[in-house]
Formats: sequence, structure tokens, C-alpha cells
Amino acid sequence: MKAMENKYEVVKSHIKEQLLTNKIKPGEKLPSIRAVSEQWTCSINTAIRAYQELEKEHLIYSVPKSGYYAVLRSASSPQATVERIDFSAASPDPQVMPYKDFQHCLNRAIELYEDQLFSYSDPQGFFSLRRELEKHLAASQVFAPPSQISIVSGGQQALHLLSAMPFPNGKNAILVEQPTFHGMLRTLELFGVTTLGIERTADGIDLDELERHFRNNQIKFFYTVPRFHNPLGVSYTEAQKKEIARLAERYDVYILEDDYLADMETRAKADPIYSYDQSGHVIYVKSFSKIMLPGLRLATVVLPTALMETFRMFKASCDSSTSVLSQAALELYLKCGMYEHHSTMVRERYKVRLQALADACRRHLSADFRVQIGEGGIFSRILLPESINSNDVIAGLHHQNVRITSTDQNYLRTFKRDNGVRVSIIQTDEESIEKGVALLAKTVAAIEEKQKKAGYWRMIDWN
Repeated sequence: MKAMENKYEVVKSHIKEQLLTNKIKPGEKLPSIRAVSEQWTCSINTAIRAYQELEKEHLIYSVPKSGYYAVLRSASSPQATVERIDFSAASPDPQVMPYKDFQHCLNRAIELYEDQLFSYSDPQGFFSLRRELEKHLAASQVFAPPSQISIVSGGQQALHLLSAMPFPNGKNAILVEQPTFHGMLRTLELFGVTTLGIERTADGIDLDELERHFRNNQIKFFYTVPRFHNPLGVSYTEAQKKEIARLAERYDVYILEDDYLADMETRAKADPIYSYDQSGHVIYVKSFSKIMLPGLRLATVVLPTALMETFRMFKASCDSSTSVLSQAALELYLKCGMYEHHSTMVRERYKVRLQALADACRRHLSADFRVQIGEGGIFSRILLPESINSNDVIAGLHHQNVRITSTDQNYLRTFKRDNGVRVSIIQTDEESIEKGVALLAKTVAAIEEKQKKAGYWRMIDWN
């Protein structure tokens, strides 16, 4: 027995070394059980045990009737030696995702609601969750009964359904900020919707221009990200939010308020546009993806009564209902206080990272850069020197294992773009932020130096 145990360990150790040194490439099929048995002059059972132990360590995986394959290892695996700095991410930091807490809520939800979780459900959402959300939203000055609250499969589904369905005002054009969330732009392009843009800056929007749009164009709704804007990172003032709500009522235009980072708010009295709505013209969307587990695909929509029935029909025709198991688990997660505890922790963590970004930009970036860093949230925008092409910078950083995205994707095709990059701190710690910003400065400096040399040779090359 001892000899057999030693043999399987030897076989396992040899194959493991081949996997870790990439002699067996990620995704490559391993030798068959019979081949291993013949190569090492061991029994079939010994070869099977070696493979089973490697599978337990997540180094290989089995495919029925096919064999064993090397696991495709990510850059975060123990075998990876290259450090990657990701300024492009929009998903939460895996280190802060509440896996165990939510697993507890999932298990408890099955115990409590087992007879309701695995059959078709109300398209509007699990009623007990909507009742819990009524209390949760009230803390953000969003007051609505469960009858006006709908649960959707992520914020993107809400944008998709609202862009497609008819509105009581009978209008068909949509106004968006420029820049804005690229997922919304993709949806509007897919539907072929008439889309107009209005410039959004660090100071907000031109409210006179907004009024002209509302008065002169057939605006069905105005899509806005008033808090911690994507990609600018800035927020509207209280006065601006009040005026947007007033203009919506005056010109019968709906406001689609995407409050995707409501739980990141650091100011006690920063209320949403919804709280200033007196006429039922504001639609409020809140996602839970950036705070906890994006794979759950959960968001809530608060709708004016006039839109409720149409939205319900469009939702039902789309996917019948959002995952009931996820909804029930979220209800318990909210009810027991875990959500508030987790969002507080995440908010503090991201606040520290934003400050680290501001400090790093002051240390490394010259006056040729224009830096816009919000007072909360996860996104900021850096405008590059005019002579620098953002795509050259992105490519140069990519070769140094720094990921960053251009703000080009956040603009309508017909709208003038800025020369900027979006910086996300959601998956970068303070050390990575410092290194990443330093590399950004060095990359831009190298491009500028190359341009100067090219210009110099052009001046003397008279032929």
C-alpha cells in the first residue's frame, strides 16, 4: 500500500511540475489514464488518483468521454508572475465581494421560500423583496410603494426595456448626456432610436440648452447619471437636480435617472432627482452590481404609475421574471443589515482609493493633463495633452500591463469627443494606483519625445 501511495505522489508531482512550468499549456489535453499508467508502469487506479488530486487543486479539469485538460489560469492565479494594473474594470474588486455572507442568505432563502423559488414568478418581482426595497429606498429619499417598484435583471435590462417601450407623452427621441454610459449608447443604436446629445462637464449641463431641447424636440426621456457620472465621476448640484425636475414637468419629458452608485454617496443631503419630482416624470433606476455580486443581475426600477402597466408587459415578454432565488436572497441580505454593513465598508475603501488617485496625479502628472476626480464613486477622467493620441497611450500602457480605456466609447458618433481616458479605481489598490499613474506619465512623456524626434528629422530632411 505504501509503495502505491508513493507512486501516485510521484506521478502527481511530475505532472504538476509540467503544468506550472507551462510544459503542458493551459487548455491542453493531458495524456490519457492508460497512457499515464503505461508511462509510469503503475496501475490504472494510481493514475486516476493522481489526476483526481490535481483536479482538487484546480490545476486540471475533466470532460466526460473526452479526458482531462489543463485549467486556463488567469493573471491572478498563483502561477502568474506578471502584475496587472486594471484601470478599465467596472466590476467590484473580487477581494470585497460578500461571497460567504450571500451564500448564507441563499441557503436561508431556500429554507424559507422553497415552495416559491423554483416556479414562474410575478414579472414585477418578488413581493417581499419589493416591500423590503420600499424601506431601503426611503433612506435615499426615494419614496414609493411596492406597486411602483419593479425588479429587473440588472440595470442594463431596465435601460433596454425603457428605450424600447412607448411612453404616455407620445414622443420618440431620447436625449443623453455627452459623454455617457456606453451601454446605454449601444442600446439606443441597436434600436435605431433618434438620439440627441447635450454636453456634460465637471460643472454640469447648460440648463438653458436643456430647456431648448425639451421645448423644441420630441424628447421621450432624458437619460442622466446625476451621481458619480460614468465616465466623468462628477455629480449634479442640488439646484441643478431641482431645475431638471421642474423642466421635466413643464415640458412633459420623462427623466431616466440612473443612480447606479447611490450607495457610494458620502454627502448626507445629496438626494436624487426623484426626490424633487412633483409630477410623476422621474424614473429611478438603482443597480446592486457595483456594491456586491454583479453576476446576480439585480436592479430595481421605481416607475411613475402612468408607465407601470406598459413596463410590466415589456418585462414579462422579455424574460417572464428575474431570478427569484437571487431576489429572495437579496431580501434577506437587506433585512439582516448585511447590505448596509458591506456598502459602508466598500464606500470607505473606494474613498481611500480615490484620494490615492488624486495624490498620485498631483505627484506625477504635469499641467498639460487635466484631471477630473469626483468626490466619491469609482470613475475619474484624465484629459491628455492635445498633441497625444489616446489610443497610442492605451497601447503603450497595455504593453506594460496597465489596462485603461478611452472615453471615445462614451460619445455619440456625431458628437465632438474629448482626448481623454477613464480611470476606474474599483479593482486597484493604492500601490497599483501609484504605479499606474507613474506609468501613464512616463508613457505620455515617451510619446512626446518620439514626436519631437520625428519632427526634428522632418525639419532637416529636405528631400
